[in-house]
Amino acid sequence: MSDSAATLDRPNQVTVTDAGPSKKKLAISIPAATVSEKLRGSVDLLMDQAALPGFRRGKAPRWLVEKQFGSAVRKEAKNELMTSAVTQAIEDHKLKVLGSYLTPESAVADLADGKDFTFEVEVEVLPEFELPDLKGIAVKKPLIPVTDEMVAEEVNKICINEGTLEPRDKAEPGDYVTGHAVMKGADGTEFYNLKGAVIQVPTKDKKGKGMILGIVVDDFAKQIGSPAAGDTLTVKAKGPEHHEVEGVRNADLTVTFEVERVDRIIPAKIEDIIAAMGIESEESMRSMIRQRMEVRVKIQQQSAMHQQLAKHLVDSTKMDLPERTTAQQAQRTLERRRLELMYRGVEPVKIEEHIAELRQASGEAAATELKLFFLLHKASEALSVTVTDAEINQRIVQMAMQRNERPDRLRQELIKNNQISGIYTQLRDHKTLDAILESASVTDVTLEEFNKSVKGDGLPTA
Repeated sequence: MSDSAATLDRPNQVTVTDAGPSKKKLAISIPAATVSEKLRGSVDLLMDQAALPGFRRGKAPRWLVEKQFGSAVRKEAKNELMTSAVTQAIEDHKLKVLGSYLTPESAVADLADGKDFTFEVEVEVLPEFELPDLKGIAVKKPLIPVTDEMVAEEVNKICINEGTLEPRDKAEPGDYVTGHAVMKGADGTEFYNLKGAVIQVPTKDKKGKGMILGIVVDDFAKQIGSPAAGDTLTVKAKGPEHHEVEGVRNADLTVTFEVERVDRIIPAKIEDIIAAMGIESEESMRSMIRQRMEVRVKIQQQSAMHQQLAKHLVDSTKMDLPERTTAQQAQRTLERRRLELMYRGVEPVKIEEHIAELRQASGEAAATELKLFFLLHKASEALSVTVTDAEINQRIVQMAMQRNERPDRLRQELIKNNQISGIYTQLRDHKTLDAILESASVTDVTLEEFNKSVKGDGLPTA
């Protein structure tokens, strides 16, 4: 135990009170003796290292070191005391905390030698609720055939993905526009500044709706027109209610987009793809695609059954959720959905379109996602579900196969985007739902019957 922690003969005083749904307030008082000991220890350590003009390293007098570095010492000591005290309070009171917890530094008084240090923090905790019965849940398993039409559509996607970019003078529907995008709020606050940003001129089936910097804009086609290289576009948008950046939520946004180039994708020829991949024939390629799609169908079946289980759990559970969706909660929801779509083999462009739509989801939809997160967390504990490193690596390989990527490249991408923990959560949730599925009452149905039973929502597209 470090000198910044409470001791048996000098404990911190901690009071825990409710601060709203899924929140606790911790009022903590650290004894004056602990504060003084921490400050003295910090100065002693600094004296051994400090090099001040006119003195050899470690030989400067204490009063001079305190005068020169006192403010920094108190700041660091305060942070260490707070971190240690909050961590210990959480352990002592067995709080199941989600995310970060420290109060902003500006909201806490400075340390004072010889005085108790008192502060308050609010922590987000798992809500308290009773799990519904996890056995015997009725589930329908859709039987999904892999048709020649589905294989042909997949071949077309591959031809587009392997295609070349043809520069265009002026953008038309379906063309891609690359440039420098900057998103600002009404007061001039800059939220995004991205070079190499890409937008697509909406095709007819989009009915004018498009996406820029992750924001869906209903009249996007009307606002951007037919841009050419050198143009500067100005797009007005309303920030989604559940955006992961709190400042963007419900804000009046302006995005300026300096167009650098306009391109059209020219699909690759099937014979060129076959030659590049070293495949014997087009028939062999279609056979490989069919096999891969059969694996994808199994994932879709599993996802469809998981969704039914999830809906049952959500509908059968009473739970008091936080009064508002925090930025951290919103980020968790988006990352969970993004990784799920990656696992199902959905195209990257379609994933980002889906995520943009999710940001605009209703408050009820956001609450359902958050409720499910808490439910599966508790269910995994009740069912003693664990996840190993080997399983995480295997999941990354599966996702890479669905995306036609090398596993090592996908792993680096996930690490870069801090998504490995998301893979852990996804695996834990899937294994939890699979464990529930083992005792479920499963009925095989045709795809048509399944789509009718879910009122036209159908399966997630892939």
